[in-house]
Amino acid sequence: MRAILLALAAATALTACTTSTTTTGNGVRVYRISAVKTSTIQYRMLDSVNELRAASGMGPMQLNSQLNAAAKTHAQDMSVQNRPWHFGSDGSSPVDRARRVGYSGLYIGETISETFESELQTLSAWMADPYTRRIIMDPRGRNMGFSWHQERNGKIWWVLEVGA
Repeated sequence: MRAILLALAAATALTACTTSTTTTGNGVRVYRISAVKTSTIQYRMLDSVNELRAASGMGPMQLNSQLNAAAKTHAQDMSVQNRPWHFGSDGSSPVDRARRVGYSGLYIGETISETFESELQTLSAWMADPYTRRIIMDPRGRNMGFSWHQERNGKIWWVLEVGA
């Protein structure tokens, strides 16, 4: 009985850890993120970025908790402002936000997105754009912050920060 209860608890926990895709009434596919998937999604993005960088002969980046915090703050703020742009509602720039959370390294840049798509679809779009690709592939990049904010309607505000 104990083993059955443990197996049931484990299965329930795994079910809570999933992301899912739903479709809205107007046919938009919505990628839903469970809060418990934060580190999984952050490391999946980091691994994908590092694979792209390695293929171009560049060194890997590592997740940086300070840049993650700056990314999370800005993702939430873009949602409040209801527009994807690099300035905070308080007028802060990406560099300002990185400094506020204690990041003391060289700040390289920020990529942002407003979408219903997954992190890997978003990375693909960033890599297709010369400006955002340049930030992600900057050879000086050693630190990465990545986070998002998902609204109830499913819209996701993604932010990736790069520093050296």
